[in-house]
Amino acid sequence: MKADKIYLVGFMGAGKTTLARALAGRLGWTALDIDELIEARERLTVAEIFARRGESYFRAVEQAVLMAQIATRHAVVATGGGTFVDAMNRAAIKADGVSVWLDLPMERAIERVPADGRRPLAASRPDFERLFHARRIAYGEADVTIDAGHASVDELVERMLELLGGAS
Repeated sequence: MKADKIYLVGFMGAGKTTLARALAGRLGWTALDIDELIEARERLTVAEIFARRGESYFRAVEQAVLMAQIATRHAVVATGGGTFVDAMNRAAIKADGVSVWLDLPMERAIERVPADGRRPLAASRPDFERLFHARRIAYGEADVTIDAGHASVDELVERMLELLGGAS
């Protein structure tokens, strides 16, 4: 599967940012992180944006930031956990590059994402678990699925390179 842009999608704690950096480094591409770009644009953390302006404001900014990245080529993009859930975002991502779902078991997501307020949608464990299950439907529409639950970053990079064997 040849591509000149890769979008990593998946739930909080799947390792999208870490893998985007590692994979981009191996490919000699740019690593982009949607949440980091939002924080730079807004000069607030994601948690602060949620607290001060609400989730709907955050999602509007998220979409604007995503669309601003469309022209960029030779990039690995770490999306936010909810980015791919929005149908318009999902269509744009699928039209622009290869989408890769980093799938992990809920138990691993719980281990990796503390309920300490840094991630607003992880503060309530019951809500976190409902969100995890609800988002899997959208993530399942990604072009490629990789089990990210138990592999190291290096192993995941190797798997991605094999699957995308002709990244341009």
